[in-house]
Amino acid sequence: MKPSHLFKKVLSGLALALALAASTAALAQNPAQTSGATPTQAQSQPPAPTQPAAPAQTRVGVGGDLVAKGEYLARAGDCVACHTTPEGKLFSGGRAMPTPFGTLYTSNITPDPETGIGKWTADDFYKTMHEGRFPDGGLLYPAMPFTSYTKVTREDSDAIFAYLRTIPPVRQADRPHDLQFPYNNRSLILGWRTLFFSEGTFRPDPKQSDEWNRGAYLVEGLGHCGMCHTAINALGGSSESKAFQGGLIPMQNWYAPSLTSNKEAGLGDWSIKDIADLLKSGVSHRGVVYGPMAEVVYNSLQYLSDEDTRAMAVYLKSLAQGTPPEPAASPLPTTESSLLLSLGKTVYDRQCASCHGAEGKGMPPHYPPLAGNQSIQMGSAVNPIRMVLNGGYPPGTSGNPHPYGMPPFAQSLSDNEIAAVVTYIRTSWGNRGAPVSAADANALRSAPLD
Repeated sequence: MKPSHLFKKVLSGLALALALAASTAALAQNPAQTSGATPTQAQSQPPAPTQPAAPAQTRVGVGGDLVAKGEYLARAGDCVACHTTPEGKLFSGGRAMPTPFGTLYTSNITPDPETGIGKWTADDFYKTMHEGRFPDGGLLYPAMPFTSYTKVTREDSDAIFAYLRTIPPVRQADRPHDLQFPYNNRSLILGWRTLFFSEGTFRPDPKQSDEWNRGAYLVEGLGHCGMCHTAINALGGSSESKAFQGGLIPMQNWYAPSLTSNKEAGLGDWSIKDIADLLKSGVSHRGVVYGPMAEVVYNSLQYLSDEDTRAMAVYLKSLAQGTPPEPAASPLPTTESSLLLSLGKTVYDRQCASCHGAEGKGMPPHYPPLAGNQSIQMGSAVNPIRMVLNGGYPPGTSGNPHPYGMPPFAQSLSDNEIAAVVTYIRTSWGNRGAPVSAADANALRSAPLD
């Protein structure tokens, strides 16, 4: 899109948003339609994606094959992560979703006719997935990833809906959102949609293989990877030009690394097997997942077929370009750096070397290497600081049923010691990351753990 066209689009969107903000006529809201929709559970492999059928179908059969396919696709969409609370019943909603604009609560998507989606048709469900609208035309808040789900085919949407109809209904009314003014006015979403949402379908690239296209469909559509791995701006939207370039996840204080930059994610020089292992098992010889990504692997990716996991790996690897560039040398003041690195080495030798090795080589896949680890060296030091503070485990999966974890050091190390050891790790063994400060460590002590 040309800059002039983008500028006009931005102006029109802002103008519309401001006009709607002044309006006192809020859109009607069905109490059973609060946040979004989608599901989970399975291991059968669905067929490759097809182009969407015309959205005229109003009834969907509940045959075993269709339900099994829908269950698998619901896993791929990681619907359970949002629509089920730890103590709640499957897909009954109610999970709090903190945002910079207030707290959203996920909706009940069980087939209960009064509080869930029991009265919905397949058309209604596809409208929600594809258009980000409720059956009555009301607008969904974009915490529901309809910006990605719009690429899901009609066939796959119908399968997911058929599966959801087999879930035991739960009578549980949706909890009202708690949003700050003016964001509690749903009509503002029209302005947001003008800026950041375009309905679309997945269109295979004829220049690429079927495997690559399958991976692209899963990553860009059901997997909604861009929701975390694309930076969010002050209006809660993202730019297609910055897709998969990484950014801080709002309210969670984890950094989702770029999937397009070798300097950060390093997928360009990873093997397809290592990428697929990381996605499916949570561990590989190149790295380990922690934090929000561990939940994605636990709830979703471990259940995908080997073929689909490999397809995602093929697509993700294609996003990285060439050989990883040399990171810029870290500018460390001599006197201060000597003291910091000396303290960091002392802490590392005492607390870290027994697992990660004196030279940072680790014992993969159980203890990840730190030397040459691009996730350690990337521009943001949020993730390594959080791991030292809070520790953590990779997910327990069939490929890694007994995960090795890292203990937390928040109670035993001072801010200065944490800054020192993270700086030591980021600048030793050929690593060329930037140093961190005690203030950086202190700022993350109160970060949410989930």
